[in-house]
Amino acid sequence: MTRLYAAILAGLLCAAVLTAQAKQPPKAKSQKEVDAIMAIQNAPDGPSRLTAIDNLLTKFADTEFKPMVLLMAAQTAQQMNDFEKMVVYAERTLDADPNSYGAMLMLANGYALRTREFDLDKDEKLKKANDYANKALELLKTAEKPNPQITDDQWAAAKKDMQAQAHEALGNAAMDQKKYDAAIAEFKTSMDVAATPDPATMLRLANAYVDSGKPDAAMAMVDRVLAMPDAHPAVKSVARNLKAKLQNANGAKPAGTAPAPQAAPSTQPAPAAQPAPPTVEPKKP
Repeated sequence: MTRLYAAILAGLLCAAVLTAQAKQPPKAKSQKEVDAIMAIQNAPDGPSRLTAIDNLLTKFADTEFKPMVLLMAAQTAQQMNDFEKMVVYAERTLDADPNSYGAMLMLANGYALRTREFDLDKDEKLKKANDYANKALELLKTAEKPNPQITDDQWAAAKKDMQAQAHEALGNAAMDQKKYDAAIAEFKTSMDVAATPDPATMLRLANAYVDSGKPDAAMAMVDRVLAMPDAHPAVKSVARNLKAKLQNANGAKPAGTAPAPQAAPSTQPAPAAQPAPPTVEPKKP
């Protein structure tokens, strides 16, 4: 999820409770429920936010805020690098709101990044990743602004970045299946549709070029990342390592023999009550 969408979600929660300015906002049924919701909004850290969310859902099982706070819980677990808990909350979000493209994107990327070559349930997990990503893309085509206070341009940018995340998940799933040409196409699409291209996606594209035997294209993408002044230091570190390996190989190795470095962490956060860039788990070889 994007930083902007995170802010939209947090703003929607606050506006719905305090001013009811959001489109068809959920409503609290008592002051105690309002207090429980504001405890989520004001939580100082991830564990505290999850505790506050669980408290709301336990004490107010019929709360109209259920889909929203479950999505926040999934994103918070993702920020905490707790994959299993993220899956639980994201799936609960979909139980409450089957059209939650935010939960779908988290699940799509989570399954694609967590799948290993010899997992017994590899095919099942990759099918989930592909299905969630494709369903999110369909929903985003007609998704309306969750809060009328944001501008049309802001919402268009947020949607583009979420579409980019869906294509990145499809690219990661294709890499798991060693379908390098398909992965290249998805990563390129992710970069093309993003309002702000993610340098981590560029490095995943570079890795796909390496594995498909295209070291020159990989080097060009790495140099592009290294030239970006705002790229995260962790991303640039991975880019420098990949460049060194490409230079050492000197383009002489056949397709598939150049080692792919650990993918850089994504710089695009998911929705949170107090948005902050999450640490997205890198793809392990």
